[in-house]
Amino acid sequence: MSRADVPAEQSRARAAQTGASGAQSRASGAQGGTRAPGSGTPAVRTPRALWTFGLLRSELVTTFRRWRTLALLGVLAAVPVLIGVAIRIETRDGSSAGGGGGGGPAFIAQVTNNGLFLVFTALAATLPFFLPMAIGVIAGDAIAGEANAGTLRYLLVAPAGRARLLLTKYATTMAFCLVATVVVAVSALAVGALLFPLGELTTISGTRISLAEGLGRAFLIALVVAASLIGVAALGLFVSTLTNSGIAAMATTVGLLITVQILDQIPQLHALQPYFFSHYWLSFADLMRDPVYWDDLVRNLGLQGLYAVVFGSAAWARFMAKDITA
Repeated sequence: MSRADVPAEQSRARAAQTGASGAQSRASGAQGGTRAPGSGTPAVRTPRALWTFGLLRSELVTTFRRWRTLALLGVLAAVPVLIGVAIRIETRDGSSAGGGGGGGPAFIAQVTNNGLFLVFTALAATLPFFLPMAIGVIAGDAIAGEANAGTLRYLLVAPAGRARLLLTKYATTMAFCLVATVVVAVSALAVGALLFPLGELTTISGTRISLAEGLGRAFLIALVVAASLIGVAALGLFVSTLTNSGIAAMATTVGLLITVQILDQIPQLHALQPYFFSHYWLSFADLMRDPVYWDDLVRNLGLQGLYAVVFGSAAWARFMAKDITA
């Protein structure tokens, strides 16, 4: 976390404390001290659902107002622009994109015929590294960054509790997954419409579908790509609970991501590769078949759910027992 973020974090911590006091005053009484009128039993402090949404809104605003987050989204938006301009320059003499040899990301050879394919190409280019790296930065900093800035204990003063705060952090990370994927898709669609023609497109199976159906499949593909990052988000959040250094958590998460990507390319490990969280990432291309081939898509979503349960539970167990000293 940069020094410029510290005042904002301290301000948010003070706001959390203020929100906690407000929630306590709205509750029937504070736990351990205040007694309900007319009774001798101490009132139980119960956080209201509205306060929980306020905490989530605070986390979303804080995350998306950081310069680091805006820079990551800017880089992701620039990737489709670079790909589109490069294809435009390469094919201006009538040659095929990718050298005609099938090089480059999937769907790259069809971009010159239909700009909508730039959406699929950009997602295929960013999913193996750029998108998960950005998620790793946000998830890795979620808890460790607060501890490093000295604001974590102030957040825990609020009546949300550790489990609710952890769930809010994970929900914020998943919101970033969706926004980052949409940014790539919208940027690619805009660049594709400007540089290449739009119209009916040919699926991988060779059938023709309308532009409206193609846009619908592009939207569905963006949702599947965002869902493919659920496992990385849970892994990054777990790593974030292990340390008080935001930089160390982000570096560890990105390092694990790169390591798994390398292991997934070693043929001798083919028996383990179906269990790597990145193994079925590119299965979103099956949504461009007619009919859609669902097997690998279901395996991908099931694997992401499994990673979310395992590492989410590990993060909860670690965070609930962690000594908060900062």
